[in-house]
Amino acid sequence: MTRGSESIGRRALLRLLAGTALGAGGLSAVSPAFAEALTARALHKPHLVVLDPGHGGLDPGAIGYSGVYEKDIALATAREVARQLEASKRYRVEMTRSDDAFVPLQDRVAFAHAAGGELFLSIHADALPNAGVRGASVFTLSEKASDQEAAELAVRENKADLIAGIDLSRHEPVVSEILFDLARRQTNNLSIRLARDLVSELGREVRLLNNSHRSAGFAVLKAPDIPSALVELGCLSNRDEDALLQQPAYQRKLATGLVRSVNDYFDFVAKA
Repeated sequence: MTRGSESIGRRALLRLLAGTALGAGGLSAVSPAFAEALTARALHKPHLVVLDPGHGGLDPGAIGYSGVYEKDIALATAREVARQLEASKRYRVEMTRSDDAFVPLQDRVAFAHAAGGELFLSIHADALPNAGVRGASVFTLSEKASDQEAAELAVRENKADLIAGIDLSRHEPVVSEILFDLARRQTNNLSIRLARDLVSELGREVRLLNNSHRSAGFAVLKAPDIPSALVELGCLSNRDEDALLQQPAYQRKLATGLVRSVNDYFDFVAKA
């Protein structure tokens, strides 16, 4: 089969699978990323996961109790997640940065779209005013933050704000708004499902914050058609967790929880 005919066949299969899912009545709308996941299953293709190590370059992110930079913890852990995902042969992985480089938030979202990502995980480590608090947590997108602390974190993380993704220029404004809303709604539902899996699987490996799933307006989660979550691996402001997050063995534990959550998510999508 030529590349052109393969592309045409793939698009046809996407439309067929999306129509089948809609006809089954199980989903109110099928986002492109969801249809992509269905297509990958049908074609036995590895799923494409985009990992986004937070910060980088001139932006160190949070600075830990020991002086360690969040950007370094995020990159090291993301590399281990990528290694485990690819070792399973079930996934392909693209990373928004693979070294100590600064990448603007809007470029991270654009990269995920250009790569054809089916899932987007942004990896960070937090610093809180109370140095006695420790534990991992997971965030999904919401323009109204779940709590004040989540709102303040989003403000710190967001250097730029962008709703990226769908080219709606060919549609009338009212139609465009409806299409965007349908895509966003389905993506949000899948992102919440992903976050629940992340909390469940990370909780088997490491300590979680009491309020482990929160939401806020993170710019990096605003792709309307790629299920996304932001993971805070732990609190660098806590002396004990700062030390743990720098240990390769602990990074492997975190990665194991993240990989299991990705497995759980795609198992759910396959059954939907």
